[in-house]
Amino acid sequence: MERPERPERPEGPESPEHPDRPVGPRRPIPAASREDSPETRNAGNTGNTGNARDSRARDRDGGEEGEEPDRESGEDAADTRRPDETMALRVPPPPEETMALRRPPSPEETMALRVPPPPDETMALRVFTPPEPGSGSGSGADEESPDAPRQRGSRRKAKPKASATVPSAVARLLAPLAPLGARLAPYARHFKPVYPRPGRADWRRWLPSWRQWLGAFLIAFGLGTGTLAVAYAATDIPENLNTYATQQDNVYFWADGTPMARTGWVQRQAMPLDDIPADVRWAVLAAENQSFYSDPGISLKGISRALWRTVGKGDTEGGSTITQQYVKNVYLNQNQTVSRKFTEAMISLKLDNQMSKDKILEGYLNTSWFGRGTYGIQRAAQAYYGKDVSKLNASEAAFLACLLKGAGLYDPTLNQTNHARAVDRWNWILDRMVKIGKLSASERATYKTFPEPLKSNPLYDTGEQSDYLVQLAAQYVKKSARLTDKEFDLGGFQIYTTFDKKREKVLTDTVTKARKKALDEDPKAKRTAHYGAASIASDGRVIAVYGGPDHRTQGYNESNATTVPAGTAFLPFVYAAGLEHGVTRKRDAPRTPVTPESVYDGDDGVPVTTPEGPYWDRSGKKVAAHNDGKKDWGRISLGKALAHSVNTPFMQLGMDTGLDNVRDTAVAAGLLSSSMGAQVPDLSLGSSRPSAIRMASAYATFDAGGRHTEPYSVRRVTHNGSTVPMDRPAVRRAMGADVAGQVTEALTDSFHLAHPTATAASAKVSGKAGTTEDDTASWYVGTDKEISTAVVVYRMDLAKSLEPLPLKGLAGTAADGVPYGIWSRAMAPLG
Repeated sequence: MERPERPERPEGPESPEHPDRPVGPRRPIPAASREDSPETRNAGNTGNTGNARDSRARDRDGGEEGEEPDRESGEDAADTRRPDETMALRVPPPPEETMALRRPPSPEETMALRVPPPPDETMALRVFTPPEPGSGSGSGADEESPDAPRQRGSRRKAKPKASATVPSAVARLLAPLAPLGARLAPYARHFKPVYPRPGRADWRRWLPSWRQWLGAFLIAFGLGTGTLAVAYAATDIPENLNTYATQQDNVYFWADGTPMARTGWVQRQAMPLDDIPADVRWAVLAAENQSFYSDPGISLKGISRALWRTVGKGDTEGGSTITQQYVKNVYLNQNQTVSRKFTEAMISLKLDNQMSKDKILEGYLNTSWFGRGTYGIQRAAQAYYGKDVSKLNASEAAFLACLLKGAGLYDPTLNQTNHARAVDRWNWILDRMVKIGKLSASERATYKTFPEPLKSNPLYDTGEQSDYLVQLAAQYVKKSARLTDKEFDLGGFQIYTTFDKKREKVLTDTVTKARKKALDEDPKAKRTAHYGAASIASDGRVIAVYGGPDHRTQGYNESNATTVPAGTAFLPFVYAAGLEHGVTRKRDAPRTPVTPESVYDGDDGVPVTTPEGPYWDRSGKKVAAHNDGKKDWGRISLGKALAHSVNTPFMQLGMDTGLDNVRDTAVAAGLLSSSMGAQVPDLSLGSSRPSAIRMASAYATFDAGGRHTEPYSVRRVTHNGSTVPMDRPAVRRAMGADVAGQVTEALTDSFHLAHPTATAASAKVSGKAGTTEDDTASWYVGTDKEISTAVVVYRMDLAKSLEPLPLKGLAGTAADGVPYGIWSRAMAPLG
């Protein structure tokens, strides 16, 4: 740009140094035109005084050709000028020069300044990259040092603000977005809010444009979608299920398959989906979530409604999907919070992608609450209709589906309001099943009457002995199935026992009557009288037991207790050992076979001998056997001695056979080795302390031809419909069949001799009484029709000691013994 010619100055007094300039009156310089700012003074104090002087010289000479004087740089050294020079500089320029400097730029210049920079330059200007240490490149390389010389007409560049600094790592990440930013940059101005908006009148000037609304929606949608995607990826399906929601009860069944007892904190039994009828499944789906098989696992409408509306009558269909309700049952809790609802939705989405719909429906039907203390559709069917879920029809299923909305509101047995509410919803569910094509109109027409549920659940009428039976069965299951207490207590097991319901009732009633009679005769016996009884089949099945009057007051199971000696009921095992192993009366001499006709001394008080001579006890006295009533029998055969219960021959037989052989024979027959007495002559007369169950099992071995099967109380076990593997009791040979037959024959004679009136009832009945020398226990053990029963009566004060007390007539007399009376009635129809 050409500089305009300077006009001639008006005449006036000339300056001494500059004759061409007139000296006029000094006029003050307006404050607005002064450039004597702190920055200017600082710049002049940094060594640029020489530059300022050169600039003033150039100003006076008019500058170089085609170059406008640099006024700003000329003012930098104002503080170093001479007074006359300073005064000269303060003379304002002519009006023409002033106007020339203030003229606006030409149109060409204006357009050139408004042309936007290239995209790459635009992005480069918007991202500040700090220079590497020690390098001269980068944005910092173009900055001038305060001490560096500047070219004429140059200005200092503004330093970037610290807040605008972008780390190099971020800059590298944003670099790929540079082309997109350049492409969108021209459109960004449309979204920049400008208020009040031009071209609008009144209140419309303050409304956002449609572009701004669209931009806000897209931003919100993008942020929401991103947040959900991150939440979905970060949410894992919990590995640990809600223990309470999955815990079930254990159900025990009689031998005939009818329910016997239930144990556990909750009433729940999981059922496979295949065992649940289609009508039941679709009744629930129609009531709760008819789009279950097509939805993604969540319902946005239901979630919104659950978040904002309070509990009331609500809609006819549930607010959450079945998947969400299942997640709440097994993974979360019942708290109605926003965070729980959000977590539930995320888990439901993920679970729907990882688990089949049928599995989710099966889990939901087995974990839902149906009222009356029941969880799951199986327990609900039993509680309300007294039958399994597999036997429900569509009408009954529709009522059970009503309960999912609130058992306390739809149980019709509670009040009339509930009844009316249940009938309405029952009709609605059936009509909905017709609407979705899962129930024909003709079948719907047959369901006109509401299926009234039972007022109470009589399913588990377990009786007085149920806890004792359950205790025996649970112990057997955990041992044979190798289950820990924790695994078993989590429930879900169906235990099918061997207990015969009819025999159990007969045995319980018989012992109860005998106990009542004894207490009437001796009220003091209530605290000390004990009765134990057990019936075992020849194949090892436990048919019935009597464990005590009430498990709640006496957890001590009298049928399985090893507390009192067997007495003379042990003689058959000594007899069997002699028949099996033979005898010897001299050391290292060969054994002599024993037969039922082998003769022994049956007199009372006969000393016991060994190959070395008489057997001496620790007190220095000879050990001798005694018969009941101290009766002498003379020389008597072993078969007859067993039939008449003569003791002395069997004490000597035990010594001749070997006490170790006697012990092994008794254990092989079924007695526990831990219950066996010491290997002294008293072992043969019943110093061992077996339980009633073990005595019955051992006598059953004789009836089974010498084959023994360990007693077992459970036939099979399933867990939620699947069979649980168990160790089956094996049949093993305890003694020869001929030996077992000879023992059974002697026991049959014993029974007939002691109870001649029962002879006509059964020719194959065998049995024997057992008494102890100190009168602390009374037994009767016998077999009929492949079932062996053992009954024991004794006294014991459990609060003081586990040692038995004298019976004092509690067991009756020899002619009318209480144990035999219980045994005979339990083994009816004996007389």
